Amino acid sequence: MKLCMIRTCAMLGSILAAGSAWGLEGGDAITDPAKGGIDFTIQGEYVGRGGNQEWGAQVIAHGDGNFSVVGFKGGLPGAGWMRGDETRRAKGKLEGNSAVLNGDDFTLVVANGVMAVKDTSGNALGELKKVERKSPTLGAKPPAGAVVLFDGTSADQFENGKLVEGNLLGATNCASKQKLGNHRLHIEFRTPFMPKATGQGRGNSGVYIQGRYECQVLDSFGLDGKNNECGGIYSQKEPAVNMCLPPLSWQTYDIDFTAAKYDSSGKKAANARVSIKHNGVSIYENLEIATETPGFHKEGPGPDSLFLQDHGNPVVFRNIWVVEKK
Repeated sequence: MKLCMIRTCAMLGSILAAGSAWGLEGGDAITDPAKGGIDFTIQGEYVGRGGNQEWGAQVIAHGDGNFSVVGFKGGLPGAGWMRGDETRRAKGKLEGNSAVLNGDDFTLVVANGVMAVKDTSGNALGELKKVERKSPTLGAKPPAGAVVLFDGTSADQFENGKLVEGNLLGATNCASKQKLGNHRLHIEFRTPFMPKATGQGRGNSGVYIQGRYECQVLDSFGLDGKNNECGGIYSQKEPAVNMCLPPLSWQTYDIDFTAAKYDSSGKKAANARVSIKHNGVSIYENLEIATETPGFHKEGPGPDSLFLQDHGNPVVFRNIWVVEKK
């Protein structure tokens, strides 16, 4: 399933303030788009034609007017481009109100929601327009029989749960009071805008399925999609495609989980299995997970909590519900 597409022109600690910028190593963490400046406005996804070919592009801000871009032949990840298809790359910086980025044999000029593609002599090759993609499951309503873990009114369903920005759940090393066995989980998350940060310091958190298996949360927009990046089963398996949207976008994980099985002596008889859709696109289908991932509980028999990791960045969650399976 592809994301819905809308064309546009265009912490330490656990408590977040709405619209704040948090001073962190690697630069501020911005949680209000209005405070992101021109770097945030230019960063994002673009779609159109370059030459006679459809292309998608992801422009990544690195702070102080510096940018990089990844071009995807055929369209954006999960919408025409899949892992292994051709990519092109360029780097550049602000020149006035435009970002000018240079590749091996092309130049990109980005301003006002439009990416002009030119050859090295300045001749026009094509044009891409900025888009905003949204997960088709964003705002999904809990079905009959679902257990609502968080709806924005209270964090009482989580040990160490804290409301932030009024109606969001902070990434505070909180664990659901509800213990989960086989289940389906819907959860929505938002990473901050941290242009000067890199790697694991850029919008880091984690959704620990049954408290034992981490599906990484990270601002890995424009990256390769490794097992320690957004959607990765941490340290074990990379997603089929990197479906991470730009920072400050609301994103979804829809998870179908079957717990590991143990015999009467406590010996594991079958590994856990999981299918995950990131922003509506399948990144794992019935993946077998051999053991727990680092960071919270060891693998073992019996149900366990949903755990949301605090990694020092103001990541937030909303609309969390589960449906238990037999």
